[in-house]
Amino acid sequence: MRMVALIPARAGSKRIPGKNTRLLAGEPLLAWTIRAAYASGVFDEVIVSSEDSAIGQIAERAAAYWLPRPAALATDESPDIAWVRDAFKMQIVERAQAFAILRPTSPFRTAETIKRAFRQFTHDEAHSLRAMQPVKEHPGKMWQVAGAGYPAVPLIGAGWPTPTGATFRASGDTPWHSQPTQALPKVYVQNASLEMAWSYVIHAFGTISGTKIAPFFTEGYEGFDLNTEDDWDQAERLIAEGKVARPALAAL
Repeated sequence: MRMVALIPARAGSKRIPGKNTRLLAGEPLLAWTIRAAYASGVFDEVIVSSEDSAIGQIAERAAAYWLPRPAALATDESPDIAWVRDAFKMQIVERAQAFAILRPTSPFRTAETIKRAFRQFTHDEAHSLRAMQPVKEHPGKMWQVAGAGYPAVPLIGAGWPTPTGATFRASGDTPWHSQPTQALPKVYVQNASLEMAWSYVIHAFGTISGTKIAPFFTEGYEGFDLNTEDDWDQAERLIAEGKVARPALAAL
């Protein structure tokens, strides 16, 4: 099976400016993902989609293929399907039966993470696979507030919808928000570690995931995502303390 890795790397990050080219433990953040992709042995091609030439140069020095992305597809509002469709105009991508999206903001997703996901993906009867982890802040404890003078309303009412279409009910007269977190239904949040999908979903569903999505549960720091300066500081500490595996990166 022919499979490609697609790495989205815009230059316009607001929360961590220049994050894709910024050095994490001495190496450009983008390079961590490129090396993990190659080390996994899963992909026929590793392609970086970016509108920025500096990012493109890092990609090429790390032996990835730089696909210049139109600026119109690199805005804060650009959906993933737009740049993925753009990538599939390339012949080397168009021939692929499947693809993965590996976001540079998850530097601790390793080659082993990718291989484990690939094994699951090829055995699941799903349109796609998406990385996720248990939520830290449970929606059963969340509220909505319309504005000043309005009462706070629980995000989840008495009925809790389930994947099967059934509905959980809060036990007795105790609402969800007043129950122990351990008693609440399990809920997961997607992380930026990886997504895998069959190529046909792009045309069949007009999305990057289709409608039947298999969960891939990340472990440890595999799903760690860099979104803020505090996240970056934590990433540096995790590396310095040896709590995450540091890939062998060639000099760029």
